[in-house]
Amino acid sequence: MAMATTAPTRRDPKRRRLSPSPSPTTSPLHSLADELLFLILDRAASADPRALKSFALASRACRAAESRHRRTLRPLRAELLPAALARYPRAPRLDLTLCARVPDAALAAVAAAPGAATSLRALDLSRSAGFGAAGLAAVAGACAGLEDLDLSNGVELWDAAAAEVGRMRGLTRLSLARCKAVTDMGLGCVAVGCAELRDLSLKWCLGVTDLGIRLLALKCRKLTALDLSYTMITKESLPVIMKLPNLQVLTLVGCIGIDDDALGSVENECSKSLQVLDMSHCQNVTDVGVSSIVKSMPNLLELDLSYCCPQVTPSMARSFKNITKLRTLKLEGCKFVADGLKTIGTSCVSIRELSLSKCSGVTDMELSFAVSRLKNLLKLDITCCRNITDVSLAAITSSCASLISLRMEACSRVSSGALQLIGKHCSQLEELDLTDSDLDDEGLKALAGCSKLSSLKIGICLRISDEGLTHIGKSCPKLRDIDLYRCGGIRDDGIVQIALGCPMLESINLSYCTEITDRSLMALSKCGKLNTLEIRGCPRVSSTGLSEIAMGCRLLSKLDIKKCFEINDVAMLYLSQFSHSLRQINLSYCSVTDIGLLSLSSICGLQNMTIVHLSGITPNGLIAALMVCGGLRKVKLHEAFKSMMPSHMIKAVEARGCGFQWIDKPFKVEVEPCDVWKQQSQDVLVR
Repeated sequence: MAMATTAPTRRDPKRRRLSPSPSPTTSPLHSLADELLFLILDRAASADPRALKSFALASRACRAAESRHRRTLRPLRAELLPAALARYPRAPRLDLTLCARVPDAALAAVAAAPGAATSLRALDLSRSAGFGAAGLAAVAGACAGLEDLDLSNGVELWDAAAAEVGRMRGLTRLSLARCKAVTDMGLGCVAVGCAELRDLSLKWCLGVTDLGIRLLALKCRKLTALDLSYTMITKESLPVIMKLPNLQVLTLVGCIGIDDDALGSVENECSKSLQVLDMSHCQNVTDVGVSSIVKSMPNLLELDLSYCCPQVTPSMARSFKNITKLRTLKLEGCKFVADGLKTIGTSCVSIRELSLSKCSGVTDMELSFAVSRLKNLLKLDITCCRNITDVSLAAITSSCASLISLRMEACSRVSSGALQLIGKHCSQLEELDLTDSDLDDEGLKALAGCSKLSSLKIGICLRISDEGLTHIGKSCPKLRDIDLYRCGGIRDDGIVQIALGCPMLESINLSYCTEITDRSLMALSKCGKLNTLEIRGCPRVSSTGLSEIAMGCRLLSKLDIKKCFEINDVAMLYLSQFSHSLRQINLSYCSVTDIGLLSLSSICGLQNMTIVHLSGITPNGLIAALMVCGGLRKVKLHEAFKSMMPSHMIKAVEARGCGFQWIDKPFKVEVEPCDVWKQQSQDVLVR
């Protein structure tokens, strides 16, 4: 009997099973420790912040990894908070500075978020309004791990809100700057409840007096940094402040109640831990008071007396000998008497930073002597010291070859030849300000030796041209910030060289460089890190160039195109499409119409607009744009629009946290040549 044979079955190739795709558990990402993965994401984000979003869209595993990596949440509007908190439950820092209004309900949503109780460590409300004691109460009740709270500019916050802050027992850093309605009662609640505070700012808390400060010093013994600027404190509370055992930083800017008598009362009671003291703008303090207090501060590292002492005397300068560790001394706006600056040279040999900006009485002889003794000086500011000449600069460059920062704006008596000494002798410079100087192309050629430059300000230098700027572009690859304001001799060739040679460029000011064209903007569009572009008064640039900037510079956040007459709606359309990071823009005198303005208003993060003298804007178009742009905080408009806009519409925009500034300036199209403008400015200064 023949056995039946079974023919082999052939599987339809269309139905053939494929090998299973790897499951999420087999993703290569799961083989990496979070620490290593986060390092990779940090590196990617530093190169391009948009990289994290692209990474999160790659797969579910990438999305989960990016969620774990996120450290800061910064939503554009308060209504986005629930979704953001659900997406990133482990983010330890919540930054609400982009939200003009944060109602109590939004803070209640933060408190109710799943990870808030254990994960939230820092909350920044410094630029937000609309919340009060109820919202802070919700946060205090739920976020037990909160350590850092910033309520700066909380002009609507009263003592009841401060009392809720006092329930946040774990706070180590708190800012109540400009909370002008908070009084001693509210501060007392904070002092009693927040004994772990290390860093506290009460700047501009006008309701706080000596009573509240004394209670604070009694209860918060762990304070290391305290800012009492522009408060009403007097000699009654200064002794207890100075006795705080761990105090390292004390800021007393503009405290009119602090005088020589107050400083004399703590001559022998200062905390030995104090390292930074800022008494700038304390107008009732003289050299006598300063001399008395510094004797008991042996560990002081930084001292700021700017616009404080009517005069710097030799006896006051000699008192600095007691501060053997002093590294930073700021004397901006002070008047030096004979031998005052010389004595600083002999008494402060260890200082690294000296600021003499806008000081009177600074002469060649005294400055030359001082810098010859300050061999360790790294930063020097002699802005507007108008009496110094080539003699001083020769002494600076020969004695302080290790300088990393030199600011000498408006030192008009220093010649172009002397300025070449900077590049020849100070090769370590990272920051240089020669604004309104006699700098020429030879000076720029010499500055090419400063290859570490990251900031170069050479505005109102009318003798420089593309030739000199080319040397900078070829030799300073680390340059991040360059200011060419009103450099009338600059054209496209120089800007192209800067764009090619400085890939790290973040900020450039070309305002009133009237010869530049779209070619410059096209070159700058290759600088992917550019975030600030100022081309005010550049009539030859157009929408073509700005459109290239929009597409190439995705990090652009500040843009000034005032009096760029050829820029129109086309550029606004490109900005709305590509410049999602834009925060501030000046459109005055441009050729933008309602269409362009409405398109620009679709940028969610836009906060500040100046739109004075836009002939193509109508009241209806303006109202529509303001209603669409929900994140606006400040708008500058011509006074004429105020009567054309319905008052209820203005109030509706203001209710979202936007303020209006009404400008009444005459229409002026002409742009003065740079040399004419400079001469007019000098004439005003002389008068």
